[in-house]
Amino acid sequence: MAKKTRKVHLQLKNMLFLTVAGMINAFGITVFLTPVKLYDSGISGTSMLLSQMTPSYLSLSVFLIILNVPLFLYGLKKQGLDFTLYAIYTVAIYSIGAWLITDVLPIDVSIASPMAGTDLLLCALFGGLLSGIGSGLAIRFGGAMDGIEVMAIIFAKRLGLTVGTFVMGYNLLLYIVCGFVLHSWILPLYSIVTYGAALKTIDYIVEGFDRAKAAMIVTERPDPICTALSETFESGMTKLAAQGGFSNMPKSVIYFVVNRFQIGKMKAIIHEIDPKAYITISEVADVFQCNQ
Repeated sequence: MAKKTRKVHLQLKNMLFLTVAGMINAFGITVFLTPVKLYDSGISGTSMLLSQMTPSYLSLSVFLIILNVPLFLYGLKKQGLDFTLYAIYTVAIYSIGAWLITDVLPIDVSIASPMAGTDLLLCALFGGLLSGIGSGLAIRFGGAMDGIEVMAIIFAKRLGLTVGTFVMGYNLLLYIVCGFVLHSWILPLYSIVTYGAALKTIDYIVEGFDRAKAAMIVTERPDPICTALSETFESGMTKLAAQGGFSNMPKSVIYFVVNRFQIGKMKAIIHEIDPKAYITISEVADVFQCNQ
């Protein structure tokens, strides 16, 4: 049997917004956080710490690529080729933007923030806000800014955790390590403020951070939709018989659980098969499978 080839469906609109997301994130990190040695969350924060502990040629941009790309490639099967390419592109833009700001543009970020000086609270809040905007836009338009979220989606369920709890646990460990490395807890504590500001911003942009989404799909073409969703996401679903309230026509309701990265792709698949399909999406706190 011939091996099934992966199809790529990248959209120009998504690429443009992911470019903006990467540049916003780079600006927030390099202008507000890095100059005063505050730390972002996830791989971004890890890269910032490593860049401070290693020779100057191993910059933030280098560690962002080295640490993030393998994680995105590891999540290729789970998240799909489109997401992986979008995510790698976003991180590449983030890395290039950070390099331009720190090494090319006439902006002095070596001692203090050019905009907030050495005020740690201002740097933490505005750095977190911009980081959250960048990450939120990346998620909303099909990509991601950080490989830890991908790992969380893959491993959190196996560990009995939510995605948010997994990410928070990683960040807590990161800030503890930062405290021991720096022999001070002031900057790690302010970094927690940064993480809180970023997390809240992401919530506003993508409407939820750590919860799965339950889709209720009312359609007259359930079989091809179920087949397409099953092949694309390699996930099961539940099909219920239903009847139109006004038309009295027979219909089906498909109950399908996805993560936030997959919503846009799911909508496109469904409406391509049945343009009249009716979809509602709600948050799911936890998903459990009870084995007999």
